[in-house]
Amino acid sequence: MKLVILDRDGVINEDSPQYIKSPEEWQAIPGSLDAIARLGRAGWRVVVATNQSGVRRKLFDIGTLARIHDKMHRQLAEIGGRIDAIFICPCTDRDRCTCRKPKPGMLNEISERLSVSLDDVPYIGDKLSDVLAARAAGAQPWLVRTGNGADVEREGKELQDVRVFDDLAAAVDALINEKTAPPSSTC
Repeated sequence: MKLVILDRDGVINEDSPQYIKSPEEWQAIPGSLDAIARLGRAGWRVVVATNQSGVRRKLFDIGTLARIHDKMHRQLAEIGGRIDAIFICPCTDRDRCTCRKPKPGMLNEISERLSVSLDDVPYIGDKLSDVLAARAAGAQPWLVRTGNGADVEREGKELQDVRVFDDLAAAVDALINEKTAPPSSTC
């Protein structure tokens, strides 16, 4: 199975320090939905792993989060794309749960539920917490410069094994081109 895991805010949609609290506030980053649709056409399963502490902070409820995700699913369906599953962590740092990134719990749950090792699975995010969660779960950490990614790249911490791309579309280009290229000959 070809699997890629994506963060949501800052990778698929515009992020906000005040949180994305309604379907109206959810706006796709240009090119991100097309990139997800291309993944599907190339035979990839796409899963989202996203911290959503706004639920625990009571900035929005789980029903509103479902409506936000419905908007994302509808917009993807209009262009022939889809997300196979969305995993969320509603906790805050104070909850000390094991699923909130940078901890690997959400990614480990994806691995268990899909019965797949994450060794060759890219996890594409825009925050250092995404990089650390991917690394802790054994996935490949990839960073995009959208959202908080440019700031993370500028700081340069913990990025020694991380591939960096301008946006999700560029990361998907690399993923599709590399994973579908014929093996090189050693003669």
